[in-house]
Amino acid sequence: MKNLSSMKNPSSILTAALFLPLTVCIAIAQSAPAMPSAPAAQTPSPPPQTPSVPVPLALPSPAASAAPADPFPATSPRYFTAASPTVETVNSFLHSMWGFDTNRMWRVMAIMPTAAPGVTKVVAFVTTKGSDAKVQSAIFYVTPDGKHAIGQGSGVIPFGANPFAPLRDLLKERANGAARGAPGKDLELVEFADLQCPVCKQAQSTVDQIVHDFPNAHVVFQLLPLVDIHSSAFKAAAYGICAQKQSDVAFFKYAAGVFDTQEALTPATDDTLLRAAAQRAGLDGDAMAACAKTPATRDAVAADIKLAEDAGVEQTPMLSVNGRLLPLSSADIPYDTLKQLIQFQATLDGVNSGATPETLAPHPPPPTLQSLPK
Repeated sequence: MKNLSSMKNPSSILTAALFLPLTVCIAIAQSAPAMPSAPAAQTPSPPPQTPSVPVPLALPSPAASAAPADPFPATSPRYFTAASPTVETVNSFLHSMWGFDTNRMWRVMAIMPTAAPGVTKVVAFVTTKGSDAKVQSAIFYVTPDGKHAIGQGSGVIPFGANPFAPLRDLLKERANGAARGAPGKDLELVEFADLQCPVCKQAQSTVDQIVHDFPNAHVVFQLLPLVDIHSSAFKAAAYGICAQKQSDVAFFKYAAGVFDTQEALTPATDDTLLRAAAQRAGLDGDAMAACAKTPATRDAVAADIKLAEDAGVEQTPMLSVNGRLLPLSSADIPYDTLKQLIQFQATLDGVNSGATPETLAPHPPPPTLQSLPK
């Protein structure tokens, strides 16, 4: 797995390790508390114990000042010396990242300038509810433009009171893949997927469930061929562009056909298999093959790859929920958690997702042989 910076062809995207918003909240907090169903608010700050005089830039120990009613130590003005961002902005940012978890609590402890001009250091203490919970520190740095943060283990991520809004706007304008679900884009889910990616094939049942569970969502299949690792991905995407020109329904039938024979795709077999997938979708296979070879179609696939690069998508399958990027794999995010994240983002954006309380309720995993009564 590689990042964009390590690729020979900068217009290509390789499958990368999970690190986007959900992992950011784990990496910054350095803990992974349980995933509940509604957003949390930061703990208020009653006057707690005053620590002994710390050395410059040292913060009071979280463990030393924990208390049942308020697990965090007092804040001190001496640690809030940067002009920006404000505490309100940081709290809004953390709420966007962590608010889906009602079990999580935090307090911003410091916003300080650094030796790097314009770069600000932010420190927050974070914990979970419960008598045995431990307080840990979250440290990240805000760039001079105030639009990005750099966290430990998270890389560069969007920052601000509404950190996902810029990507949401970008995808509203440029995501042009085949779509299903609601016609409006108030709640837009964009799936970045490669037709030769095995995990993308597995993820289609999850996307089908999302379309069912969130009837007000506009769900887009955005082609992202991983050309450095999948030899037939670009050609499969080109056929897909041509299928979509006929209709979105035709595209989804074609994509299902490609996924059905995905394991057999090679440079020697791809033309035959892609023609067959098009024909099973009710399309003219020869016409699709001719369309896929045109410069206009190849340029359209290149534009899809460029969109993913501009969106910061570095792996497939990836799901944007109104600009919030989430890996679309049950191994990374269980579906119950994914539902809560979609609903939380919709609520943040003031959108009715159409999901019912029964849909959003967590569902226990199916029984296994080990869990059955003996």
